[in-house]
Formats: sequence, structure tokens, C-alpha cells
Amino acid sequence: QVQLVESGGGLVQAGGSLRLSCVASTVTVTRYNRAWFRQAPGKEREFLAAINWDRGSTYYADSAKGRFTISRDNAKNTMYLQMNSLKPEDTAVYYCAASRSATAQTMGITPMDYWGKGTLVTVSS
Repeated sequence: QVQLVESGGGLVQAGGSLRLSCVASTVTVTRYNRAWFRQAPGKEREFLAAINWDRGSTYYADSAKGRFTISRDNAKNTMYLQMNSLKPEDTAVYYCAASRSATAQTMGITPMDYWGKGTLVTVSS
């Protein structure tokens, strides 16, 4: 059973930073490309960023460019999302996902194979 487990969410003031982590529990998904999504209350799930696990190349949605940085640590089988200059509108549940076949460029438009349960980020004004 593949599991993706997110952590690092919490309450932060506007202008602050958080780093989210996503660990895969099985070797199966170790080298799958991964991505971060978020879903704000009352809104659809939104793609943020993706990373090619082998090469480390990244791809960002326009909404994430400039403030968010995706990265990975192969040795720890962990993906990160560094979020800076947070705004109240960044309040959402943040999810990590993995895909067997999608590239970093297509993960925003391709159904994912695995999802984590999400971690809540709340940004206060």
C-alpha cells in the first residue's frame, strides 16, 4: 500500500513562511514524479508545482512562481514545498501526489496515481 504523508502545515501570520514535506512510504513510488496541489475552502483543487524525481527539474503554476519552491531529497525520499511571503488567500489543504507516467510539465493536467491526505495551512491576516 503506497502512502504519501504530508507534514509541516499549521497556522502562520501573513508574510511568514512554512516548509511542507511529503514522504513516500514505499519503494514503489520512490522514483515517481511528484507534485503539490492545494484546495482552499469552497474551491477546486489547484496544481502548484511538480518535480521530476530523477532529474530534479521543476515546473510551477503561475500562482506559485516567485513565492513557492519545490525540491526533493532523494536520500530521504522526501519532497518539499517552501512557501514564503504567505498570504491569507494561501489558506488551504495542501496535498502531495505522485504519478507513474506524467512528466513534471503535465502533472497539473494528468490524473495522479497516488495522493496524500493533506496538511492544513492557515494564514492569518
